[in-house]
Amino acid sequence: MKKRIIPIFIYTSLLLTVSCDVLEEAASSITTPTTAQKPQLTNSEVISGLKEALQVGIKNSVNLTSVTDGFLGNSIIKLPFPEDAIKVRQKALDWGLTSQVDKFETTLNRAAEEACKEALPIFANAITNMSVQDGFAILNGGNGAATKFLKDNTSAQLIAAFTPKVKEAISKVKLTDYWNPIINKYNSAMTLSGGEKINPDLNAYVTDKAIKGLFYMVEQEENKIRKDPAARISDILVKVFGSITQ
Repeated sequence: MKKRIIPIFIYTSLLLTVSCDVLEEAASSITTPTTAQKPQLTNSEVISGLKEALQVGIKNSVNLTSVTDGFLGNSIIKLPFPEDAIKVRQKALDWGLTSQVDKFETTLNRAAEEACKEALPIFANAITNMSVQDGFAILNGGNGAATKFLKDNTSAQLIAAFTPKVKEAISKVKLTDYWNPIINKYNSAMTLSGGEKINPDLNAYVTDKAIKGLFYMVEQEENKIRKDPAARISDILVKVFGSITQ
């Protein structure tokens, strides 16, 4: 009887040893879950993502501003009476020219809205040719960083390219037809009183305000892409701006 017990004991021991080895091997083959790593970005990819974000931003901004009331109906970017001629506005109101002042201010904004119809290729070209060295600095620069970089590096060329479009728009909406009666009456009064005549450059004024308005809208679009994954409409936007999502 004892002879049978000993082999069974040895067999059982061997079986347990083998089972433990198998379990240990299986356990070692199971990898411990690790935190998902964000895809590595190159500076070139970041720059491409930033430029695409600006392209999306300007496209959406032009679509919003180049329609009726795109400027006039937006209290933040609406063009007010020229600051250099604000005393003209007050005098005109004193003279009972309220209707003319209202028509001028409305048409002033219509000129900006009309000019913005031609803005997309001008801004798109500036973005494409914009030289960026350190994309990561802009990407991690917070809200509006890409728009600010665009503004700082392309404003001069944008003004030069946009000015003739504004001049055409002013002519198309007949802005001077509403401006001349006001300014002529004011300057005639200044001639009699010896006061200073005023005649601000409406081309420069509309150009400046329209570009500033567009930059404001582009910044809002950029910030939307930074914060809202749904606004990242391409793989490069997902990859680049997904890397800074908290």
